[in-house]
Amino acid sequence: MCFIGRKRFNFANDMRHKMLWAAVALMMMTACSSDDDETIVSPENNKLTPITLTRAEQELVTGNNDFAFNLFRIAGPRKPSPPGEIWYDCPEEGIILSPISITYALGMLNNGAAGETLQQINKVLGFNNADEVNAFCKKMLTEAPHLDKLTKVQIANNIYVNKDYTLNPVFVEKANDFYNAQPETRDFADSKTVNIINQWASDHTEQMIEKVLSETEFNPYAVSYLLNAIYFKGVWAEKFKKEETKKEEFKHGGEVSMMHLEHEFLYADKGDYEALQLPYGNGAYSMTILLPKEGKSTFDIAQSLTSESWKNMWLSGVPSGGAIVDVKLPRFEKKIDVGLNLIMSRLGMPNAFDSQKAEFPDFCNVPTYIGQMKQVACINVSEEGTEAAAVTVVEILEKACLIGPIHVDFHADHPFIYIISEQSTGTIFFIGHYTGHDFDW
Repeated sequence: MCFIGRKRFNFANDMRHKMLWAAVALMMMTACSSDDDETIVSPENNKLTPITLTRAEQELVTGNNDFAFNLFRIAGPRKPSPPGEIWYDCPEEGIILSPISITYALGMLNNGAAGETLQQINKVLGFNNADEVNAFCKKMLTEAPHLDKLTKVQIANNIYVNKDYTLNPVFVEKANDFYNAQPETRDFADSKTVNIINQWASDHTEQMIEKVLSETEFNPYAVSYLLNAIYFKGVWAEKFKKEETKKEEFKHGGEVSMMHLEHEFLYADKGDYEALQLPYGNGAYSMTILLPKEGKSTFDIAQSLTSESWKNMWLSGVPSGGAIVDVKLPRFEKKIDVGLNLIMSRLGMPNAFDSQKAEFPDFCNVPTYIGQMKQVACINVSEEGTEAAAVTVVEILEKACLIGPIHVDFHADHPFIYIISEQSTGTIFFIGHYTGHDFDW
């Protein structure tokens, strides 16, 4: 909170000094407002106006939510280990993904797809056709950032094109119209290009994600890179007090910094688990926590989640007006860098990654396929609220791309394995390990 003091000055009748003081006061008030948005936001000027959806648009959201849960089932919690073994639930001690970021990246590319490739992408994302994907993405891009003055939501898309290739004009038009993406032509042979891509990711995630492609991941022979960036920063409607945060034991996970709060929240007992909704700002956005009961796991919950169960989450078992809930929630940070080729193939769109089967005739002037697809995502949950970001990258390669000879050094100056095999079948006849210790027979 910023305050401006008042004082009686001897030059009260001096108009010039009055004007100077008014200008200084205005500058101070402006500075106070920009440093802390909460001081200028009140319930009266931050009322919740939800996005209105037609029946057709509701079906689009339902379909895309099913994609989100299907994605989570593939990439998320694993079955707990049998009794007696080390307890294990989530890969890499947990995961964070942004399904909508994947939807945006594939939605753009989908406008260049055809045939079975197009059908597979639509089905995986939960839509009937590319027009539905475009409509959904444009609506969220246009309306989602403006629902809550205390919650910052940014959605950005971009396309980088190798200077040796040309995008289809119709594809470019749709990228502009529905995704606000302005394709940029770059020299991929220039080592600075990967830095430009990483800088774009950093700029559109408030520096939470500073690198999405390493120098070794970036392919100078790629046709194009399509990117989506999502940034979210929400202030809890009811903040946790920092003095209430204490170190506590976390089952199967050691000691954590546990935040504590008692307040009225939306809560439901769903049988196998409990559900709690923690709203941000004016309630336009919230975090829903699904806590398994004794004998159940996050794997069990993941298997039961669908767009229908999500839609009905709060229809039963919810006390009128919510419940007074004593909440304990760990303060945590998480960052992941996950490859999506295998995950998206398993979800039902393998053709897009197949150099022989991929159909993207409307993308550019050469036949192409997806060479690499990945997402970098991170989250920070604290007493103040939540900050999260994700960047999805789709690398497009030319089919049967001949890149010419390259020069490499192969210096077998340390231990190595060798194999003698039959070439046509690949049958291995001999396999050995050379360590440099020769014997004199």
